[in-house]
Amino acid sequence: MTEKIAGIEIPDTPIAVAATELVRAAADDLLFHHSRRVYLWGSLKARARGMDVNPEAAYVGAMFHDLGLTPRHRTTGRRFELDGAEAARTFLLEHGYSEFDARQVWYAIALHTTPQIPAHLAPEIAVVTFGVETDVIGVGIDEINPDEIAAVTAAHPRRNFKIEILKAFNDGMKDRPDSTFGTMNDDVLAHFDPDFRRTDFVSLINENAWPQ
Repeated sequence: MTEKIAGIEIPDTPIAVAATELVRAAADDLLFHHSRRVYLWGSLKARARGMDVNPEAAYVGAMFHDLGLTPRHRTTGRRFELDGAEAARTFLLEHGYSEFDARQVWYAIALHTTPQIPAHLAPEIAVVTFGVETDVIGVGIDEINPDEIAAVTAAHPRRNFKIEILKAFNDGMKDRPDSTFGTMNDDVLAHFDPDFRRTDFVSLINENAWPQ
């Protein structure tokens, strides 16, 4: 029987089931529940906007979006968003997706911390950012009715979420501080490490090798 939460069906295709199993094996409860909520919030918002979303692709995007924070999938030389995006693309290609469709999910994950742009791209890209913005910083939570919020958070609790997700972000990025330049992620490292120094974009312009 298909699982339904707040009127949103959780995809139960073989690819969706395999994605759930992969994320369950790699991520702790915090990231698993967060990722499922991302799918649900994003889907609720997409439905309200009349968007035609491929639920399987959106689900994989949501489930893999923070996979780059986990020990099993993170690297030290690139942004965590790219780690998750590459993992999703490889996974989807191995499961028969075309390069184009796998790349759409790649974009959904790679851009999920880049405000505004995803909303102007394919629905499968937008829905992940809709969900992330809702779950992490509360954007548009008033668009979701209280019964839907109660159903989602009953299925996937937010216990101590604000504190724990910040710790997870820091743990997943503190060994690659340079990867946070130009993103909101440097706010997290600065919060936890008083010695963290952000790269300054103006200095990069003024102090580079060009004479003028």
